[in-house]
Amino acid sequence: MPTVSDRSRLISIVQSRQNARVRELRAAFARPSRDLPEVIGIEGEHLLAEALRSGLRLRTVFLRTSSDRRDANLRVLERLTLPASVPIVSLNPAVFASAVDTESPQGIAALVEPPRFSMAEALAPAASHSAPLVLVTAALQDPGNFGTLVRSVEAFAASGVLALPGTVDVWNAKALRASAGSAFRVPVIYEKSSLAFAALAERHIPILAAVPARPAAGDSTDAVPCSRYDLTMPAAILIGNEGCGLSPELLDRADARIAIPTPGPVESLNAAVAASILLYEAARQRSANPPFADDSPPSKAR
Repeated sequence: MPTVSDRSRLISIVQSRQNARVRELRAAFARPSRDLPEVIGIEGEHLLAEALRSGLRLRTVFLRTSSDRRDANLRVLERLTLPASVPIVSLNPAVFASAVDTESPQGIAALVEPPRFSMAEALAPAASHSAPLVLVTAALQDPGNFGTLVRSVEAFAASGVLALPGTVDVWNAKALRASAGSAFRVPVIYEKSSLAFAALAERHIPILAAVPARPAAGDSTDAVPCSRYDLTMPAAILIGNEGCGLSPELLDRADARIAIPTPGPVESLNAAVAASILLYEAARQRSANPPFADDSPPSKAR
């Protein structure tokens, strides 16, 4: 795709907060609906670079300019090597800050067309493995947790995410930043519980409920330690809400329960941490060359 020098390309200068493009950027960051939007707002050099790397189309790039920041932000544009067709809009600091989501804006933002994924893509066999590995989130509400979880899905080569009702929007600005760009490439599908479980059953993917290693009084204790469960087979790992965990109804839908052994005196792990550990364990089992062999000698301190 052709590019041009960003010091020679035409940059539009906008001074009004009511400019149509500025309003569109502001609305993209404030988007209340989880329906797949036409455009999303992203901020910062890293996310713009990740969007370009992922093959997404940038509609408009917004640049904060002032006497002491203009050259620095233009150097960011040069590093990004934007397609020549992408318009660039220059905003003064006040107008830029009025449109973006962060308290300390980085100085560059964009309107981007988000990727569109299907249920089939989210439930497809995991990368480099013939068996699907799916993460199912039940009312996960913290955007930082959800973004971290999506990043771990990509890091450990899982298939995708099924987000049940109550789960935070993956295009939430905080979730997107926490994903570090993985949200551009990981299929995240929002679906009703009944339809999500039906899709898993149709593909013969068992549901594994992640539960604490130390269950509360009255709860079932039949969880299998994750290292003893065969995660090389198709699996959908069900992660519960940060405060309430998994409801009895969801636990009843699970085919098995797995737990992460925790020698320390804690009741449970953070949702994103627990999901990441379980995904790592699945990747370890599925790898022909496990990252850490059980019989390898301990490393020496240096």
